[in-house]
Amino acid sequence: AALALLCGLAAAEVVWKWLGKRQIQKKMEEARRTRDEGVKEMAKAVQQFREQVPSVQTDAILCLPLLELTGRLQEGSLSPTTVLYTYLEKALEVTQQTNCLRHFIPECKEQLQEIQRQREKGLLYGIPVSIKDHVGHKGHLSTCGLVQRLGTLVQEDSVLVKVLKRQGAIPFAMTNVPQSLFNYDCSNPIFGQTLNPFNPQKSPGGSSGGEGALIAGGGSILGIGSDIGGSIRLPSSFCGLCGLKPTAERLSVWRTRLLNVDVCSRPTPVPCALGPMARDVDSLALCMKALLCQEMFQLDPTVPPIPFDEEVYSSSAPLRVGYYDTDGYFPLPPCMRRAVRETKGALQAAGHQLVPFSPPRIHYVMTELFLKTFFADGGRAWLDVFTGDIVDPNLKSQVNCCKIPRLGKKLLALILKPLQFLLLLKLKNVATISACRSVKEMWNHHHQIEVYRTEFIARWRELRLDVVLCPVLGPAFTTGYPGKLLTAISSTMLYNVLNFPAGVVPVSTVTEADEEELKLYRGCCDDPWDRTLKQAVAGAVGLPVAVQCVALPWREELCLRLMKEVETLSREK
Repeated sequence: AALALLCGLAAAEVVWKWLGKRQIQKKMEEARRTRDEGVKEMAKAVQQFREQVPSVQTDAILCLPLLELTGRLQEGSLSPTTVLYTYLEKALEVTQQTNCLRHFIPECKEQLQEIQRQREKGLLYGIPVSIKDHVGHKGHLSTCGLVQRLGTLVQEDSVLVKVLKRQGAIPFAMTNVPQSLFNYDCSNPIFGQTLNPFNPQKSPGGSSGGEGALIAGGGSILGIGSDIGGSIRLPSSFCGLCGLKPTAERLSVWRTRLLNVDVCSRPTPVPCALGPMARDVDSLALCMKALLCQEMFQLDPTVPPIPFDEEVYSSSAPLRVGYYDTDGYFPLPPCMRRAVRETKGALQAAGHQLVPFSPPRIHYVMTELFLKTFFADGGRAWLDVFTGDIVDPNLKSQVNCCKIPRLGKKLLALILKPLQFLLLLKLKNVATISACRSVKEMWNHHHQIEVYRTEFIARWRELRLDVVLCPVLGPAFTTGYPGKLLTAISSTMLYNVLNFPAGVVPVSTVTEADEEELKLYRGCCDDPWDRTLKQAVAGAVGLPVAVQCVALPWREELCLRLMKEVETLSREK
């Protein structure tokens, strides 16, 4: 009887799990069906417009830089309707190739009518804008690629979306993200894998990968991403875009969801920042100028009322630029280091002063400060978001590491003790990260981040630097590889820990010579992780190569000034 009871319980558990998985599958199928219906409706609307106005010069509109497009819209030589439907048509084409859209925003047609009723034209009048999945838009989902988030519609626009609309912009699409946002690939079980528009074997980066693919493919002229470890800068690097991660508090994050909480209520010493992505630096500057307005300061009183400083951005005074081509933690592919060296030479030739700079204690920052921030509880809060969900294959190794019990992690650390030097040098596995065991330890961890920021700023000021030029991870990885190399993001992650504004600018492309030199790449130790990186970036000839520009907190305009200078010099070359 006992055996029969046990067999019955086991059978019941199997049936229960099967029913649970079937329910998840149904929810995912419904979400995909809703998205596909939205795409069909938008395609129908675009077709109707094309029949009514067959003479639209689509290519002529799509090739206009943002500043020129805004000028044409302001003077009335182009209508917002024509521009919106032109970009809707192109977005349909790009998402068919790359799977970059999570959903079109049908209310864009209402916003189109609204801006034409406004008495004053905002700085972004008539500009179609795409937004990342988790930036709140009323009446739409904010999924983070998670099934548990499919049932709840956002009740109110985020502050950022409200300000964009007030400035005349037209949010028209929400873009795809990796599951839980904790990956720099762009894949989730609901909406699938987003591809790089330059090479379908490659990733667009993440977590703002849908934005990267859509803008790089020409389907959007301006997008809003978010960045907590490189999520604006990595897609910008992989897709050949300009992207800015501001100081976290410079733009409002109200009504922006990160996993199960609003970003602004998330108690973390490494905060999430929202920022713009576009095809050129002037577009980023215009977006920041539009967003840093009285409307934002009134809607979100936690944002410092600091308007955009046009004088700093437009200055032509020589800069004192610190530079480095490796942080010593995760040696980047040869092409990325070449980009820094060539850019350094161009800046020097243009009259700027270049000063060698070495960021302090990157191994400590990566293992003790950054990763411990996100896994302070051993990863339990992160694991909770996968309850009743299917884990994306690209995240399975990280999820499985977090599931190892504390005793198991201690045993693993003991077994790996002979490799202690290697692990300290290149901590690649979240399984070896120790959690904060008490509130006191957590507060001490927060304090250590402040101590490090103070140390970094002191070194910056000793050298009397204005800005810093440094590498960014790239070129684009083959899909599936970012999940295997979580800590390869040290180049971007550093400036999230510091909360410094940092931006990415494309300056070159991968050459045949770069590809040959990659064959000789040994990384730090020629260990499995170095070899994995080599595999991840192989076959990238012709893909974009970028550099990173950094300034002190609240000096976004100075960061953009260096980015503009780098962009101008690289285009001249």
